[in-house]
Amino acid sequence: MNLADFDFSLPEDLIAQYPAEPRDASRLMVVHRRGGAIEHRTFRDIADYLAPADTLVLNRTRVMSARLRGVRPETGGRVEVVLVRQARDESPSHWEALLKPGARLAKGTRLELEGGALVATVEDDPGQDIRLIRFAGNVDVPRVIEQVGGTPLPPYIRRAPDASDRDRYQTVYAEEYGAVAAPTAGLHFTAPLLDRIRARGTAVVPILLHVGPGTFQPIRTAAVEDHEMGDEYYRVEAHEAEIIRQRRNTGRVVAVGTTAVRTLETIAAGERGAPGERGVPDASGEGRGAEPILEPRRYEGRTRCFIYPPYDFRLVDALLTNFHLPKSTLLLLVSAFAGRELILDAYEEAVREKYRFYSYGDAMLIV
Repeated sequence: MNLADFDFSLPEDLIAQYPAEPRDASRLMVVHRRGGAIEHRTFRDIADYLAPADTLVLNRTRVMSARLRGVRPETGGRVEVVLVRQARDESPSHWEALLKPGARLAKGTRLELEGGALVATVEDDPGQDIRLIRFAGNVDVPRVIEQVGGTPLPPYIRRAPDASDRDRYQTVYAEEYGAVAAPTAGLHFTAPLLDRIRARGTAVVPILLHVGPGTFQPIRTAAVEDHEMGDEYYRVEAHEAEIIRQRRNTGRVVAVGTTAVRTLETIAAGERGAPGERGVPDASGEGRGAEPILEPRRYEGRTRCFIYPPYDFRLVDALLTNFHLPKSTLLLLVSAFAGRELILDAYEEAVREKYRFYSYGDAMLIV
């Protein structure tokens, strides 16, 4: 499959630089897979599209204040560090990070970050997007970065983070720190709107995937199939799995965001024995269309789930998402869910109607 088939033109002035206020005042495009109809609504109208028997599945990850600025004391050169996660050796001082300028930071380079609040040393050689750094001293890194770190806004938001981003780049239901980017489809919800949805009978179930670079890593291969996703930590508690399993017998599973989709499809594919970590059924189609059987147990691990057309979704029946970058893994997932032609038509409509795009932009509900 050719990556160029998932390109589209977007005027730069449609890339949202600030979020809508209040959260649920964002616009909502509703796309009907059956028949291709498109409706234009306001986000707070989403409750009209949720039935009492449905289950709304949210990603409760919380964005870390992971952006750290500093200098190389030997040269005075400026550096930027975005922490991704604690390294797998589980040493509290070892972290995986995105470094800028990554190619010029050799192994052994010292970094003084946020005025010396943190001091680190680069532990590996250039060559990979994600590098390894070691913090000096017996420091509680998660606590310190929440005091001195900055909000890791994506690069297409062409401004410095301000104080309001600490709140607005989190969902109102964010709980567990560990993400380097927000699950942005959830940014539109307010607590009163979620209460109204619950009052109608719809179940609201939080699960967890810590959004990492894998979610937004660009595809650098001409053939979609050659791309490899980075791994990201997920967890679905036993009672969450049981609610989803029971309620799907009578209603839909409505996933809020591509990270919720990838988590749900990971646990469903695992139960059906789908091969590989990419989250894609094998070419033979064995097991396609079979109903997933979730057990009332904890699901936990790291997923490299990469969903692109064609894909038979096992667990997700409807999808709430934002408008994504051209040729991105997120656009491929949405195209797998609704069809490439319908999604590109909907994006053309969004441009004509001046919807706001990307993380702080408007939303799309695919039913």
